[in-house]
Amino acid sequence: MNSKDQFQFSKGVILYPVFFVLLIWLIFSLEIRFGINFTEYGIYPQTLKGLRGVLFSPFIHSGISHLYHNTIPLFVLTTALFYFYRPIAWKVIIYGILLSGFITWSIGRPSYHIGASGLIYVLVSFTFFKGIFAKYYRLIALSLLVIFLYGGMIWYVFPIEAGVSWEGHTAGLLTGLIFALIFRKEIAKPKKFAWEEESFNEEEDPFLKHFDENGNFIELPDMETELEATTEDVLNVDYSMTREQEGRATIHYTFKPNKD
Repeated sequence: MNSKDQFQFSKGVILYPVFFVLLIWLIFSLEIRFGINFTEYGIYPQTLKGLRGVLFSPFIHSGISHLYHNTIPLFVLTTALFYFYRPIAWKVIIYGILLSGFITWSIGRPSYHIGASGLIYVLVSFTFFKGIFAKYYRLIALSLLVIFLYGGMIWYVFPIEAGVSWEGHTAGLLTGLIFALIFRKEIAKPKKFAWEEESFNEEEDPFLKHFDENGNFIELPDMETELEATTEDVLNVDYSMTREQEGRATIHYTFKPNKD
């Protein structure tokens, strides 16, 4: 990943999650306004017709309570995704919907599976495991925050509550882990300042090589004009690096006046 493409706030960080949440609410409002029930467009496992739910199920909810409980975590997690993992954010969301939906279709009970909770589990799982794999303090902190906020969701990957699609939750959890492994090499790194971009190599420095480890003068620097000097001729050696030099170090030699 390019450091310029990460850890930077942009309009998309907020606009995309807001648009996604508003779209879900719009679909639900259409159901209420026109008395339509989109439940049959959800995932119905092991049926050809039920495959259409892989695309549509995240946008369909059974009621206002179901929608409300999915809205907040969906907004928070997608915002974090677009801020910390912007180059791959859409891949995680789109492929996450498809893969978790297909897994749900493959292992689910013969019932309609609807709601954005499968995608939420994808985001929780991906954010947690990606931060651990990255071993970068900002992303690890994000992983711990996600566990603190949504760690209790882990219980709902088991069939402990009737009417809850634990299959969709399990599918989302597995999908997030898979994506964290697939995108493991795309680890976000902090943006560097210009003066940090170029590393300094002592072996390549044309002046530093004339001094030993203790700072003693070894030989005369290669200069354009011939100059005879000994260690006694050197008054002061100032080795400094400035921000404007963008990482390039310079050595300033001060020689005693010529006795002649």
